Amino acid sequence: MKLVIAEKPSVAQAIAHVLGATARKDGYTEGGGWLVSWCVGHLVGLAPADAYNEKYAKWAYDDLPIVPECWQYAADREKEKQLAVLRALMGREDVDAVVCATDAGREGQFIFQLVYNYCGCQKPTLRLWISSMEETAIRDGFAALKDGADYDSLYHSALCRAQADWLIGINATRLFSVLYGVTLNVGRVQSPTLALLVNRENEIAGFKKQKFYTVLLCAGELTAEGDRLESKKAAEELRAACGGKTATVEAVEKKERAELPPKLYDLTTLQRDANRLYGFTAQQTLDYTQSLYEKRLVTYPRTDSRYLTEDMAAGLPSLVEAVAGALPFMAGLEKTVNAGRVVDGSKVSDHHAIIPTSTMPGADLSGLPAGEKAVLHLIAARLLCAVGEKHITAETVAALSCGGHTFTAKGRTVTAYGWKAIDNAFRATLKEKPDEGKEPTPLPELTEGQELPRVNASVREGTTAPPRHYTEDTLLSSMETAGTEDMPEDAERKGLGTPATRAGIIEKLVHTGFVERKQKNLIPTPKGAALIGVLPELIKSPQLTAEWEHKLKQVERGELDAADFMAGIAALTSQLVQDYGKLPDGADLSLFQPVRKAVGTCPRCGGRVVENKKGFVCENRACGFALWKENRFFSAKKKELTAKIAAALLKEGRTELKGCHSEKTGKTYDAIVILDDTGGKFVGFKMDFPAKR
Repeated sequence: MKLVIAEKPSVAQAIAHVLGATARKDGYTEGGGWLVSWCVGHLVGLAPADAYNEKYAKWAYDDLPIVPECWQYAADREKEKQLAVLRALMGREDVDAVVCATDAGREGQFIFQLVYNYCGCQKPTLRLWISSMEETAIRDGFAALKDGADYDSLYHSALCRAQADWLIGINATRLFSVLYGVTLNVGRVQSPTLALLVNRENEIAGFKKQKFYTVLLCAGELTAEGDRLESKKAAEELRAACGGKTATVEAVEKKERAELPPKLYDLTTLQRDANRLYGFTAQQTLDYTQSLYEKRLVTYPRTDSRYLTEDMAAGLPSLVEAVAGALPFMAGLEKTVNAGRVVDGSKVSDHHAIIPTSTMPGADLSGLPAGEKAVLHLIAARLLCAVGEKHITAETVAALSCGGHTFTAKGRTVTAYGWKAIDNAFRATLKEKPDEGKEPTPLPELTEGQELPRVNASVREGTTAPPRHYTEDTLLSSMETAGTEDMPEDAERKGLGTPATRAGIIEKLVHTGFVERKQKNLIPTPKGAALIGVLPELIKSPQLTAEWEHKLKQVERGELDAADFMAGIAALTSQLVQDYGKLPDGADLSLFQPVRKAVGTCPRCGGRVVENKKGFVCENRACGFALWKENRFFSAKKKELTAKIAAALLKEGRTELKGCHSEKTGKTYDAIVILDDTGGKFVGFKMDFPAKR
């Protein structure tokens, strides 16, 4: 028998159905000479630092750098049951080979290989490499299983990536956390990405708006504009010189412009469009697309390719026809299939572009979650656009002279909508229409030498605009191209991270409090800005990380030895610890202290009283004033000392407290609580009763 190990239970179920392994067991299925089981994400990972030495449980500079001589691995405690199932299945005497059926990519290979090695299995391995979960794709894949050894370099690349991230993450995080006395998460890809956000905010904060002025000439339907002028006075003088005068057409240039159809989606461009059109985060888009893949509706999502392979060309016409028939907005629209625009195997890496599968048109899509349906329609519309005709416009540029200055008028007319007819029909279905600019308008018929009498002249005032905040759309674009100017032209993988990891990096920055989402914008927090301010260029530079991604690709292709790559990372880690072991002169240790809102003013010293976990304390430590949340006075009355009560006591010295519990009678009553501070270690309280007064 052969044991098949998938990445998720849902994928294992689909594979088992095709293979006929339908007998359900505990943690696997069986039948037809096959055993089909699954991982649940990562069952095994790199061991934590304290697995190498107990002293590493505490963070200390003297213990750095931590560079394991022999790497150790640890099982996920919450998933040990399924790991035990896989270990038992691998150990069965009737199992003669193990099929790796995890996602066909670097991380999928990594997940399988760690489990295989951790369980001590030495049986032959085979590799299932497919780009679709359709039954025909699964069946064809099992008919052409690859030798598992062919993917050893892919595993070594994944292992290098994980170990490099561990070394930089563990050492840099501990180094800067110990220096500044607060946990500061530092990462190989995370920190350069945060630096992009912080640098953009600095550009926005430092931007100074400048006014400019443009003189407009209007003659009937024609509007022409002059050059930008910095002086309002000069603009008014030009307006006065042109108003009511005759403008002469000096030149008319007509051109036909063709806009080629867009390329098919890779994961990054899909995430960018889904963010711009739907407001989805990169992680949401990845999750939706992964679910669609597992439901056999789209092809493999974690791809950086935007083309298809030559063997797919013959099936494109029928796929396009079927997909178009499943989309209501395509009714009445012309469909063409220019396969040559999307087929180029030389530009396909591990997987081809993301497209709908042949089972998508016949599937019942009514039960799909709204997010998945939106992404599916986006992928389907992109396929139809990508194989469409050119979008052709006729553009006219006219140069006019008046008052000794030149003015320009531009017009544009669509002569063939081509692929944009499909794109416009799709966008019309969106609830929120994206701002794509004004529709093109044509110029009136003009000839050289034509005179336009009594033109109307006006001045339009404008201001220069600062750079825009990053959205997930624009950040993903910057991550994809970061550091590329310093990379060799033939580098296959550039930028920060990979299509599969960029969404996770953004989510981690938000989760760790370095970045926050404000509507669609990603804004670094004060903590995030402070971290980038203290990190060395070595850590926050996109160039270094982009270079590593290039080298990891070389490891994957067998062009670079994994040990050589890791030796370079270890040397870099040691150098980092050595060079930045002390705080620079004048370092501000208050950079990472949270800015807490004052509850009130201290009655003793006049300082700020702020809230912490235990109570409301004066920021002046020498003062010692504090209202503790856990105190006998309030607990006896079954009441809590809240921020609202503390604020009232600090402002007025008293506050009303309703529903106080009486320990003697068990009844409740209302009272006035009075702050009774005698300057001692503990603040006291008194009570007044309105009825008695």
